[in-house]
Amino acid sequence: MSARALQRIIWTRLRAGPQSCRWRLSWYLRRHYVALPDDIKSLRAVLNPDISKIRNIGIMAHIDAGKTTTTERMLYYSGYTRALGDVDDGDTVTDFMAQERERGITIQSAAVTFDWKSHRINLIDTPGHVDFTLEVERALRVLDGAVAVFDSSAGVEAQTLTVWRQAEKHHIPCVCFLNKMDKPTADLNFSMESIRLKLKATPVLLQIPIGSGKNFTGVVDLLTNQKLIWNLTSTQDDGRTFEAKSLGPSEDPELLEAAGEARTALIEQMADLDDEFAELLITDFGDNFEAVPTDKLQEAVRRVTLARKGVPVLCGSSLKNKGVQPLLDAITAYLPAPNERHHDLVRWYKDDLCALAFKVLHDKQRGPLVFLRIYSGTLKAQTAVHNINRNSTERMSRLLVPFADQHIEIPSMSAGNIALTVGLKQTVTGDTIVSSKASAAAAARRAQSDGGTGTKRGDHADIGVVLSGVEVPDPVFFCTIEPPTMAKQADLENALNCLQREDPSLKVRVDPDSGQTILCGMGELHIDIIHDRIRREYGIETYLGPLQVAYRETILQEASTADTLDRTVGDRRHLVSVSLTVRPVDSASCEVAFTELQVQIQPEIKEAVENGVHSSYLQGPLLGYPVWGVTSLIHSVSVEPGTSAAMVSACVSRCMLKAMRLAGGQVLEPIMSLEVTVGEEHLGSVLGDLAQRRGTVREIQSRLDNKMLLATVPLAEMMGYSTVLRTVTSGNATFSMELDAYEAMNPHDQSTLLKRMSGLM
Repeated sequence: MSARALQRIIWTRLRAGPQSCRWRLSWYLRRHYVALPDDIKSLRAVLNPDISKIRNIGIMAHIDAGKTTTTERMLYYSGYTRALGDVDDGDTVTDFMAQERERGITIQSAAVTFDWKSHRINLIDTPGHVDFTLEVERALRVLDGAVAVFDSSAGVEAQTLTVWRQAEKHHIPCVCFLNKMDKPTADLNFSMESIRLKLKATPVLLQIPIGSGKNFTGVVDLLTNQKLIWNLTSTQDDGRTFEAKSLGPSEDPELLEAAGEARTALIEQMADLDDEFAELLITDFGDNFEAVPTDKLQEAVRRVTLARKGVPVLCGSSLKNKGVQPLLDAITAYLPAPNERHHDLVRWYKDDLCALAFKVLHDKQRGPLVFLRIYSGTLKAQTAVHNINRNSTERMSRLLVPFADQHIEIPSMSAGNIALTVGLKQTVTGDTIVSSKASAAAAARRAQSDGGTGTKRGDHADIGVVLSGVEVPDPVFFCTIEPPTMAKQADLENALNCLQREDPSLKVRVDPDSGQTILCGMGELHIDIIHDRIRREYGIETYLGPLQVAYRETILQEASTADTLDRTVGDRRHLVSVSLTVRPVDSASCEVAFTELQVQIQPEIKEAVENGVHSSYLQGPLLGYPVWGVTSLIHSVSVEPGTSAAMVSACVSRCMLKAMRLAGGQVLEPIMSLEVTVGEEHLGSVLGDLAQRRGTVREIQSRLDNKMLLATVPLAEMMGYSTVLRTVTSGNATFSMELDAYEAMNPHDQSTLLKRMSGLM
């Protein structure tokens, strides 16, 4: 067949639609070009095993540690991709957004489902950049285990600490993978020590590397006492096959000695961490610890991992295709199944459906796609489900198995899995989905009789046990956004609504004075990505104003005041009198409390008072930034009969503003924790630049031939820092930063800010 004829067939299939093209063209090529291998598993063949064989895991790490590359190898070795994708080439499965492929970074979490040795693995590849930390948070909220990937030459880095804290908050067992063992600067002992000191975790070493740098060829499995060797003969070798061989007397004496010492240390460590294993050692193997069976040692490692007393540590090089298969084995062997996580709500809902919506995507053809983690019951397509948070019932039209941006439709999915649904138009991140209002009420009754207290919200607290949602961090940057013409304003509002539903860390508001739309995000990169997505996905060329830092405000001292609002609207008089006290507190939260005399006021009046207080916290007395660290004590509220709740809230809000002005205002600025890795020859230039940015150096560490600088710097001084750092170091430095705290701005800087914001400078 001629090339022109083949081109005509391809064009015909493309006109028939991408789905038709993909399947029919694939069939045509397989039929006529037998050189193409047909060994790729279909998602339809993914195992649907018992819940004990399911693993819901996340890949988390600092940026550039190798998360996506590791995920690519897992998909390839499990048989679900034909070729090994590469981040630099922009052809990975999980980084499918145009921005991800252009920049070589993960921006949004992507879910893939595959099987490995009779286990079903639902894996979520998460971003490593601090601007997209919410993606990690909402993924970990619904996962049962995690793989923490480390650059073995760097150990624990800034964002590693952040994602580890997120995993700790959700009590998630972890496995550590020391990646990039082929780098000349890879250091196993340094990485282990950084896990111990910085993460306050107990690393359990299960493998030691064979060779170092370019000579890294494999690992010694300390449990089985085998060496696993990847004899890659060329750069094209995919590492699918490797040699497993028991260590014998003929091996290198140094390797035998190192492996023996490491295995003995592992056995002793397991005896310290696991009482059952310690008893086994004493009773059955007191004379010879080395005779402990491999399966008993593996069982001990699993118990320690699930109890979060220790974290198994494996090593390899994903880019060089070494060590990934043992990592997959460790995931199935040591991380928990969904039924081992012991969620109370599973007991309360029994066989009824209960699921949590943790992510929303928008598809131009199918509308909103909602990711659900199913905790109990079975989810079926073409059925109605009840959203407890929205108190609404929606019909789910289709049910899909997620595989990055490709999905396979299925009729049902059981508990313990992650599903993608079509048709839930009102559901947002953090919503609890159940089969019906009646099943939710029944679960609430079981929870009360069981003495349990589910997380309850709003007006729907009495109709069901609600899963705790996802904590959304406050934005730290904002800027104005404008459409090219007023005719595009409605399109821009629709785009922003869709993007907000996808990304809860993106906040959009309208300035009440100027009427401008304000875009609030987690960082420069976050806002830049949103701007680019609006252009590419919605076809709107928007204009962004200059980036500004999202400060906070607090008060300096306690202050009391009273206020009265007396207004007549039509023939109706509204009369409210309020007295209150505001006090500074040492926390980021803002609270409202009532004196004993006011506790028994009417519920609708109390709610109106609380609404007035909380609305005043949204805009501080100095610059209108949100208020932190204030408690309001309501002494008295006198309301004339017939006064509306809105008038009560307005009076309380006005009184609050007066009290906070009397208490004196203080601006709080975000302080970033900065980590810079730079050669010693450029250290002086970096230090000088940080001094000009009001930076405070905390520590300078040596890391092989480089220096690692740890500092705190105000976020306002860090705009455009990557460009400056690249200039002063000739591109020979890297940095990362995360939000450390909000601190009081010094009087001089606060005065300068107030003048600038008032337009006096």
